[in-house]
Amino acid sequence: MKKTVALLLIIGVFTFAFKATELLPFTVPANFPKPVYDFSKNPLTGEKIQLGRALFYDPILSRDNTISCASCHGQYSGFTHIDHALSHGIDNKTGTRNAPALMNLAWQTSFMWDGAVHHLDMQALAPMSNPDEMGETIAHVVQKLQQSNIYPALFYKAFGDSLVTGEHTLKAISQFMLTLVSADAKYDSVMRRQAHFTTQEENGYRLFQQNCGSCHKEPLFTNNQFENNGMPIDTTLNDFGRMKVTNDSANALQFKVPTLRNIEFSYPYMHDGRFKRLSEVLKHYTSGIRPSKTLSKQLQKPIVLSSNEKVDLIAFLLTLSDKNFLYNLDYSYPKNILHY
Repeated sequence: MKKTVALLLIIGVFTFAFKATELLPFTVPANFPKPVYDFSKNPLTGEKIQLGRALFYDPILSRDNTISCASCHGQYSGFTHIDHALSHGIDNKTGTRNAPALMNLAWQTSFMWDGAVHHLDMQALAPMSNPDEMGETIAHVVQKLQQSNIYPALFYKAFGDSLVTGEHTLKAISQFMLTLVSADAKYDSVMRRQAHFTTQEENGYRLFQQNCGSCHKEPLFTNNQFENNGMPIDTTLNDFGRMKVTNDSANALQFKVPTLRNIEFSYPYMHDGRFKRLSEVLKHYTSGIRPSKTLSKQLQKPIVLSSNEKVDLIAFLLTLSDKNFLYNLDYSYPKNILHY
């Protein structure tokens, strides 16, 4: 295929451009650790990424062709949703959790709020098969894709075979999600010594390091662990988090620590979307924590912040907003592909 497709992710020295027929190197942002995803088992190519991008935005993945991945993971909100607390699915059903933000997935070792999925290539199966989300089977998805007007050709370009398979479908979606790298916020510019925090942001950064940094570890702003952050359980949802997966009471009320990158845009907050504002989140951590046997060790000691310190802390959190990520056209709806 002679047509050149360019995908530019400008993150300091982090830039890659590619011809669609070439394997893509995954260049790690200068201030990031080594990714944990094994690219040797699913090498990035332009065609596979574009196929995955089309699949991500196509409601064909759902039983009634009404819900796409992007329905709950909108780009402008950091690939989550902001119009409701809990995810919405087919038949106007409501899920039990807030949709996690999608970014920097190559550095994650588990997925979902409870860590039920351990590999990115398998992640899409969870919402696809959930009766309250997409309510579909991978076998029927494959059948629909094979019968469509556009996908056999896209699979041929991506995999050299117009036969659609479940493995190739999931790997293509994974490839697109791997490109969702956010590392060009003001914070990153400061770390690269290309910019400076204001006095207020600097003070907020100091407060963050003292009170939040152990769980929201820089530079990904998550430790990829599961913690009980002291929120009282929602008696309607009765969601005990990680314990649902492990059946171990030691994991009761533990949820995966979310990234704080683009937190300005990814409200509502917490696994059940109960807080709409960052000020509510800080109020919880300073005066709303409920003691329990599984409460995070990091929260055993009370967090004390003055009103001005809370304002400074929020000022720092706003430096984690990455407009280049949120408005990158390479991540947007592929209208040149999904034209039916």
